[in-house]
Parts: sequence; C-alpha cells; structure tokens
Amino acid sequence: MILYLSAVALLAIISGVGGLSKTYHLKYVVPGFISTEVVKGAHVQGRGRAKLRSSAQSYGYSEQRYGYNGSGSLDDKIDLLRERVKARNKEEPEFLQAFEEVLVSLMPLFKRNNVYLGVLENIAEPERVIQFRVPWVDDKGEHRMNRGFRIQYSSVLGPYKGGLRFHPSVNLSIMKFLGFEQIFKNSLTTLPMGGGKGGSDFDPKGKSPNEILSFCQSFMTNLFRHIGPNTDVPAGDIGVGGREIGYLFGQYRKLRNSFEGVLTGKNIKWGGSNIRTEATGYGAVYFAENALAKRNENLKDKRCVVSGSGNVAQYLVEKLLHKGAIVLTMSDSDGYILEEGGFTKEQLAYVMELKNVKRGRLKEYAEWSPTCKYVEKGKPWEVPCDLAFPCATQNEINQSDADLLIKNQCKMIIEGANMPTHIDAMRLFKKNGVVICPSKAANAGGVAVSGLEMSQNSMRLQWTAEETDRKLQAIMRSIYEQCDGASRLYLGESDLVAGANIAGFLKVADSFLQQGGL
Repeated sequence: MILYLSAVALLAIISGVGGLSKTYHLKYVVPGFISTEVVKGAHVQGRGRAKLRSSAQSYGYSEQRYGYNGSGSLDDKIDLLRERVKARNKEEPEFLQAFEEVLVSLMPLFKRNNVYLGVLENIAEPERVIQFRVPWVDDKGEHRMNRGFRIQYSSVLGPYKGGLRFHPSVNLSIMKFLGFEQIFKNSLTTLPMGGGKGGSDFDPKGKSPNEILSFCQSFMTNLFRHIGPNTDVPAGDIGVGGREIGYLFGQYRKLRNSFEGVLTGKNIKWGGSNIRTEATGYGAVYFAENALAKRNENLKDKRCVVSGSGNVAQYLVEKLLHKGAIVLTMSDSDGYILEEGGFTKEQLAYVMELKNVKRGRLKEYAEWSPTCKYVEKGKPWEVPCDLAFPCATQNEINQSDADLLIKNQCKMIIEGANMPTHIDAMRLFKKNGVVICPSKAANAGGVAVSGLEMSQNSMRLQWTAEETDRKLQAIMRSIYEQCDGASRLYLGESDLVAGANIAGFLKVADSFLQQGGL
C-alpha cells in the first residue's frame, strides 16, 4: 500500500527496524508530489500499520536495474552519472549547465533513494531528436537554407510541450537545455504536459514579412508530420510571436486538412486563449508576489530593474506597474534605458509600439523621452534596486553582474528568461542571501496558459480573460508552494532553485517508474 502524506503540519510516529521508534516532524509536505521515500522502510503506528514506500520501491525498481548498484559511495555514483551524461553530450555547454544544476539540487533525494540516479540519467536523454533542413526563398529570389530542430524530451506526463525559437544562436545544445528545463517546468504546473523544445538558427531581424512567411511555411512543412494535439504541441518563444504562430498554424492546417489545437499562442479569433500573450510576464510577477508575501512584503514601491524589451519584459513591466512597483529599466541587445522616476503607463505603451509595430530599437525611445538616460552596451544590473527581473536570454547575469547587484542592495532575482543566471552567479547570490526565483518556476506562466489553451481547444470553449487570469494566479501560487515546500522538506530551509528541481523531478520520475521505467 502506498500512503501519501499531505497535511501541512504532520507528526508521524514511526516504528523502525528492531522495534526502535523514531519521531519525524514533516512540516512542509506538499500534496501530490512528495514521494514517501522520506520514511522509507518504516511503519506507521496505528490501524493496519501501513508500510510507507516510495514509488520506486512500490514498483519493484532497484539500483541494480538502473546501473548504480554496488558498494561505492553516493559521491562515486553521482560522479559516474555526471561522467556518463558528459560523455553523451560533448560540446553542449548549455545543456550540461542545466543538467548540473538539477543534479546538484537532487542530491538530498539521492541520499534517500539511489534509484532516482538512474531515473535522472534516463530523463536526461531525449526520447527523440528531430533535425531537418529548412529551405526558403528570399525577396531576391535566391534560395536560402537554415537548420530546424524539435527535441521531444519526455512524454510521461502528457504530449510534448514547449516553444519554438528562431534565433541565430540556436543549436542542439541550446535546444536540449531548453527542452530539459521544460520537463520540470511543465511538471510544476500540474497540467498534463510533457517537455519539448524546437526552433531554428533563422534570424527574423531584418527579414521582410514575405521572407518570414516563406520560412515559416517551409519550417512547418518539415515539422508537421512529427506533431499533433495528442503528440506534440509547440508554442512561441524568442523570434516566434503571434505573426509567426499564425503562419505556422495556417501551413499545418493546409497540410493536414484539419483544424486542430496543435499550436498554442494562437490568435483569440481562431482558437487562442485570452492572456496567453501576457502570461509569462504576468506569471513571473505573481510568483514574485508569493515569494515576497512569504517574507511579509509586497511589490508596492519596490525598485525593479528589468532586462529585455520583448513579450515577457513588456507584460511583466505592465503588471509591475499595476501592482505599484517602480520599474527603472528595460533593455535590448544595444543597451538599456533608465527612467530614474520609474516608467509610466504611457512610456511603456511607447516601448510596446516601438518594439511590436515599428520593430525599432530602444535608442529611439531615448530620443523620444526627455527624462530617459540611455546607456549604450550597458547592462541594467548596475542600477540600484530591490528586485531584478532578467527577461532577455540565458546566462545574461554573470559573476561580475552578480557582484554589482549585491553591492546595489538587490534582494531577489526573479527569472523571466530561461536560465538567465550563470551558475557562478547563482553561487554568489546564495552565499550573500539573495533569493533566486528560478526560471522553471517563475516563468512557467506562459506554458501554464498554453496548457489552459489546450484544454479550451479540446472542449471547444473559450474562457474570459478574468477567468483565465484567476487560473494563472492559482497555478503560480501552487508552483511557489511546491518549490518552497519541497526545499523545506528535503533541505530544512527555503531554497526555491532546489525546491523547483526536486518538486518538478519527483512527479516526472515517479510517473516514469509507474509506467514501466521506459
């Protein structure tokens, strides 16, 4: 019998081997994801003396089956796992960085059940990697070619789910890191979604609408046979907004002769969800609210520095202003803009028009606003703040940036982009007591509303913006509670990075084992 403990404050009296008794104080047990290997091998006193077992034990999986048996120390087994994964993924630094973060976070779990070492090794290997060429024709009539990817990482919780990124930096390592992170991010939402990611090294900047249409149609022509509403449901990401989703969906519909919920981020007129565009930015703010509330604080009058000026940053700033925060910066690849008195709604509206309609650069905003200071090639992390929201790209905060933020009295990092904080910067933040709200939790709002869009498509329904927003707030609150609860249970303290990895991993790992471990 498997017994899951779900009380917020629980005193378990446990009888151990040889009649010895032990008292466990489990104060932060989160319903639905904490496996009972916490009390592995023990018995609960009382009617039936139900034996508590982890999913791994209950389904008969041992270290031997997953290759980590033997008398070696746990450190030796972890080193073996690390070397195996490195050997399979040579010259993939972004993926190995993401894997290392998860590996280190899960060490308290491995101490209680070594079977999870083998499970992590399996999950770290994608179920399927699809790579293809994308030929297209530019406005001069010349034939061009780019490389396309779709990483179908894990389907144990549901159809593969994750965005498409069009950016010249896209390569296999970046796609795998994003897909690996997506597994645990989707798990935290509690919605039935697996993990995946895709994209191309195509650069939309400087391309005409006709060239982008030509590329999108070719990309989908090569991808459509691998996706479907119950198989793989892509969405947008960097370089893939509403326009590109429309072109991709239109081509899929023509090729399949079927109107299906195969992409999320669609226009509200043809199967999209309300607030999907805003969801990642809004969700990060809701997560920050929960983290601050735990410390008896709120967002009002908090000085916030934000990097990026794309979709995530725009709607994050919008929600911060709604909550009474003072937003000081936004940025693009050329530099950052600083409004020392804080952005107004009118100034944000100008940024949104500049970026979404005119496709311009923030330097043009500086020419428009008399109160703006523009710092070319600078980073917003040099501005004194209470909260920092990196919303641009991976590894944008390095160790030097972390030093600056610490000196400038920053108390919390809320990651709007995927893995924007380098691992060395993370160590420095932790050493100095700066709270990190990790991307796989804080920016899960986008995929959460994508999951809600999938539900609406399946039911042929459309919820109002208010109803969808209430669901998003509830999901982000649940994600925060899972992260905080898992870290307190396994580490004895609040560590949202470790908590996100533990909570997200356990649901996937136990499902993997319950489905036969394949």
